[in-house]
Amino acid sequence: MANETTVNRTFKSTVFIMVFEDKKNLLELYNAMTGKHYTDPEQLEINTLENAVYMSMKNDLSFLIDGRLSLYEHQSTYNPNLPLRFLIYISQLYAGMTRNENLYGTKVVQIPPPEFVIFYNGEKDMPEETPLRLSDMYRLKVEDPKLQLEAVMLNISGSNNSRLKEACRTLKDYAVYTDKIRLYSKKQTLEDAVERAIDECIAENVLKDFLTKHRAEAKAMSIFEYDQEKHIRQEREEAWEEGHAEGQASGLKLAETIFRLFREGKTIDEISARCNLPAEQIRELLGREK
Repeated sequence: MANETTVNRTFKSTVFIMVFEDKKNLLELYNAMTGKHYTDPEQLEINTLENAVYMSMKNDLSFLIDGRLSLYEHQSTYNPNLPLRFLIYISQLYAGMTRNENLYGTKVVQIPPPEFVIFYNGEKDMPEETPLRLSDMYRLKVEDPKLQLEAVMLNISGSNNSRLKEACRTLKDYAVYTDKIRLYSKKQTLEDAVERAIDECIAENVLKDFLTKHRAEAKAMSIFEYDQEKHIRQEREEAWEEGHAEGQASGLKLAETIFRLFREGKTIDEISARCNLPAEQIRELLGREK
């Protein structure tokens, strides 16, 4: 269509961000998450990082209300690295909040306590709630990590977290919309699946106002998001297949080396040292008893 809005893909932009950048929708989500009953959207101070910062990453949504700093992310693919990304985001946000403060003074500079939430609606079956911790990413496991960050990932696909979605109609509608696209894209082209999901949602009063007003942009973003999700999934599958094939080739080469050394008269212990494998494994491969 000639009047369709094109999407600027040079920055991170999703339907989730578009929906919840609306302060009314975001306040509804915050109230559902916390059990609060705020009614004035202007009490929200949105401070999402607008510029591509470290490693060209941009957070989805961050905002201040009730003396707290909330960071919300949306994911359609499971990402265990989000605690580190959250650490980068929160560092940037705190740096901006305290740039006029004397961090070298004797007076304590007060900062709002943060909360980190991930809304997951991917195809992979995940628990309703999954904690993700920065300490899980440490090379060395320590009992008492001196730097810790804990996020919670909430699965909003299908019937998961139904109480939360009942408390926030907009989140429920968003989940219904994305579930429809994922279902229909298995039988139709992605473009047709998105078009069908939009038509049905408008007819069923699901995100009706948003999809009516932003139809072209929502369609373009949805196609881009699901193309990207499919691309990531295919890359992972190809990487596994490539690694599996390389592993098989490597294993075959190692076995050939072991048999060659054995034919040359090397002992089990000598082969073990040369190939960096346990002697028991060498014996098993060669069919030799102890």
